[in-house]
Amino acid sequence: MNALAATNRNFRHAARLLGLDSKLEKSLLIPFREIKVECTIPKDDGTLVSYVGFRVQHDNSRGPMKGGIRYHPEVDPDEVNALAQLMTWKTAVADIPYGGAKGGIGVTPRDLTLSELERLTRVFTQKIHDLIGVNTDVPAPDMGTNAQTMAWILDEYSKFHGHSPAIVTGKPIDLGGSLGRDAATGRGVVFATEALLAEHGKSIKDMTFAIQGFGNVGSWASRLIQERGGKIVAVSDVTGAVKNLNGIDILALLKHKETTGSLSNFNGGDSMNADELLVYECDVLIPCALGGVLNRENAGEVKAKFIIEAANHPTDPEADEILSKKGVIILPDIYANAGGVTVSYFEWVQNIQGFMWDEEKVNDELKKYMTKAFHNIKSMCQTHECSLRMGAFTLGVNRVARSTLLRGWEA
Repeated sequence: MNALAATNRNFRHAARLLGLDSKLEKSLLIPFREIKVECTIPKDDGTLVSYVGFRVQHDNSRGPMKGGIRYHPEVDPDEVNALAQLMTWKTAVADIPYGGAKGGIGVTPRDLTLSELERLTRVFTQKIHDLIGVNTDVPAPDMGTNAQTMAWILDEYSKFHGHSPAIVTGKPIDLGGSLGRDAATGRGVVFATEALLAEHGKSIKDMTFAIQGFGNVGSWASRLIQERGGKIVAVSDVTGAVKNLNGIDILALLKHKETTGSLSNFNGGDSMNADELLVYECDVLIPCALGGVLNRENAGEVKAKFIIEAANHPTDPEADEILSKKGVIILPDIYANAGGVTVSYFEWVQNIQGFMWDEEKVNDELKKYMTKAFHNIKSMCQTHECSLRMGAFTLGVNRVARSTLLRGWEA
């Protein structure tokens, strides 16, 4: 089941639990606006090349739409639609005043030079600048994009609308980016994990962890878990996988990857097959990479007692059912990885106010939001006698539905 079908299925289940009117349900599912543009640029050798860019703006009932821009060859309307809808529910679960959006360009970033990427970003911004805005739609980095990409968007947008630092989040610090933003998603994952484990009378220092994905989110989550006394017994990414039942030294692994560009041949553990990590012996499994990695083929072999969905849609619905029957507790993506968009909200607030926060304040506020959201999810679970995933979806969908009705939507 692809991401869009799975997201729609979860939404419809939540709508039934909430008893939503069928017309309101349909209205909430249909995106506010879908944008598709052609982006033609000259390459460094003078030849012209064209790429297709997308921006799906799903819902704005609770505030400006918010979501990343990804540069990836598999960007397509279905994927962008699913991710935009997920952002609507995610921002509502986190209780930040945003709606959902997502965008991207169907391109392989490594195939372009830095100057070609800059030209592509500026052309894309030119095509959509009148449809985004500080109080309309605020983009952020995603797969294949970064702070530099956001700097180009900020500069190009400001040519049309005047200096507008709040038009994007995830910017370089020198251009109004927020302290703590780089670690925010991984730190939010750790705060979410602490809240879940506390509910079961446990703490991070009591548990063993397997981390799938060692990019920004996985590396920060690993570092912070180790700081809290957790034992990380397996780590993997596209370059390799390593295991050590006595615990991996994460700082040494980070240094090894920085030096060699790979997790392979790390002398602080044994190499392993990357697929083995998902079913490795551990208390807590944290998928931090691609969607759909837990499926009906491997779900039955998962040994973890808790799964923290740091990636978007890592567990397909069939795996969800198998794992639930086994008693595995899954903390869903629309809550677990909401730390990034929450600190993006803090960045937007700082830009609008023209008053920047120190990193301690950012991290303290993030912990408050993540902890409060967890307790709100648990409350919905008790009300509707449902899983954490449905607790999160009913929380998010209910908030968006209420806002839509309060603004005057007529059935």
